[in-house]
Amino acid sequence: MTSPATGAPIAAPDLAAAIGALRANGLRVSATRRLMLESLYASDAPLTAEQLAARIGGQTGADVASVYRNLERLEQLGLVRHFHLGHSAGLYARAGTGAREYLVCESCQAVRALDEHALDAIRDRLREEFGWEARFAHDPIVGLCPDCRGPHARGETPQ
Repeated sequence: MTSPATGAPIAAPDLAAAIGALRANGLRVSATRRLMLESLYASDAPLTAEQLAARIGGQTGADVASVYRNLERLEQLGLVRHFHLGHSAGLYARAGTGAREYLVCESCQAVRALDEHALDAIRDRLREEFGWEARFAHDPIVGLCPDCRGPHARGETPQ
């Protein structure tokens, strides 16, 4: 398991910028790294290391251990970040995209990415009422999505 990101997030809006960041930091652009970044940039949702390995394994022969090592290096660089959903496997996403906090449905496992400032009002209230400086970047807020909560959550009248 990797530790929280050690590098400042690198704003790499596309794959070419991410590859440029690798090269600028003296890292090789191996086939595994390139395919991992391609998968992360093509996905709307964060991915597990196992999902990444399944996507690229047939093309590079990369196993899960190799994917984890590369994810850790990409996270140290600041291109990738990870977070956890309870006791399940960590999820990995591009860093520096502005969507850096998440809501996760504990029933259907839906993941919703939020703008980096979307939870500021919650953070402010926790600070004012409890003196607590809350961070949601590594551990998402878990609850029930509107679909899993039922008709009342969607504003419908039950029949």
